[in-house]
Amino acid sequence: MRKVLVSACLMGRRVRYDGRSKAIGDDRVARWREEGRLVVHCPEIAGGLPVPRPPAEIEPGATAADVLAGRARILTPEGADVTEHFVRGARAALATAREHGVEVAVLKESSPSCGSREVYDGTFGGRKLAGAGVTAQLLRDHGVAVFNEDEVAEAAGYLDAAERV
Repeated sequence: MRKVLVSACLMGRRVRYDGRSKAIGDDRVARWREEGRLVVHCPEIAGGLPVPRPPAEIEPGATAADVLAGRARILTPEGADVTEHFVRGARAALATAREHGVEVAVLKESSPSCGSREVYDGTFGGRKLAGAGVTAQLLRDHGVAVFNEDEVAEAAGYLDAAERV
């Protein structure tokens, strides 16, 4: 049975920077839970960040690939460098995915860690741009198909196709 890595906040765990969750109520996710497919993980917690914590964004003009290569940082609004925590959390997510044979991940969109299609632009002005967070990028770089909470149907389709092979 193929496993699905899923952001802990999407499963109702209060691990987001603001101490809240963003639980999704999708029947497919509920079925995956019943089947024992879900591997619940929070990269920020795994990387050593507390709850609550200040928001953080990849610095302006940089990408997750830049962060993973050591060419860019992830900062709080006050300028604190939290890059090490995010990179450590991304590596922990990859290790967890490998340990469980995960091929598909459903992660929280817009996060500097888990964003799969877009992230905040680094100015803390609420603007988003196309791009990925460091965990989503690292997982993709290692062959994991990454989807966000609005793409559960696509994730399910990918999983179903993979199981038919």
